[in-house]
Amino acid sequence: MIKPLSLSENVQNLAVLFTNVMTRKSSILTIIASITISLSIAVFIGQGGSDTHGIPSSVICCLVAFVFQWAAFLPAYHFQTERYYDLVGSASYLCLIALALSLSKSIDVRDTVIALLVSIWALRLGIFLFQRIKKQGHDSRFDHIKPDFWCFLMVWTLQGLWVFITLAMALAAITTNVKQEFGLLGLLGIAVWIFGFSFEVIADFQKSQFRNNDENASSFITTGLWAWSRHPNYFGEIVLWVGISMIAAPAISGWQWVALISPLFVAFLVTRISGVTLLETRALERWGKDPAYRNYLSRTSCIIPKPPRCR
Repeated sequence: MIKPLSLSENVQNLAVLFTNVMTRKSSILTIIASITISLSIAVFIGQGGSDTHGIPSSVICCLVAFVFQWAAFLPAYHFQTERYYDLVGSASYLCLIALALSLSKSIDVRDTVIALLVSIWALRLGIFLFQRIKKQGHDSRFDHIKPDFWCFLMVWTLQGLWVFITLAMALAAITTNVKQEFGLLGLLGIAVWIFGFSFEVIADFQKSQFRNNDENASSFITTGLWAWSRHPNYFGEIVLWVGISMIAAPAISGWQWVALISPLFVAFLVTRISGVTLLETRALERWGKDPAYRNYLSRTSCIIPKPPRCR
């Protein structure tokens, strides 16, 4: 059975794909590019936001996102372990949200709701992934990366990029100086987030239950939400970040709209880079000649849940 990938694991896979063709020079350039892109976004979304001694709060959050990864990288490199990679990624979300709240000149209902929803998602992701790595012992994808200082540092740096860009809309809304009424769009955003989060959790639960049955070791799931979508967990992931963006949107203005890269980044990452593309390739390699899988492939929507097509 091919396991579904979390958003964090999609970043890992992206990094692993990079390292397959990376030299020391290209690893360093990737690190520099990641920092430059993130800081550029931070400067834009910092327009009209709070600052500390003239430094926009968004820029401070961006720098902390990377420093947090590098601080974790040092012992990870020394002990040659990736065990805490996912946990650090999830903790980074909690850290940046707390930092943004502390840097904001005032905290309103919108800020509190965003902080709560992001924290629920991050805690659930972190616990889920950490328990899995404890059970597995280690992640073999890191075996050829860990010994190389610059490649391993690049992987951690890319995680900083992932954390900051994914949080862009949330950080822009929390640190902005112009607070708005929560309004109808905010309420709709909560509903969208609940729907997306629930969809993701249910899909992951159904897949876990299916995998826990030894009889399904060589099979693929076609029941529950997986009967309507081949990747319902990814659909839920995309939808919940759209919900966060809807909640944040009324507080956004001017150059802060650059933060809309957040849900677009999530959708692009899981559908075009490493998520769906990688899993579909693996599935075809394993079951491509199986008529039942070919039938499932032809009848079932890739991302957006739809009733199975008639044969």
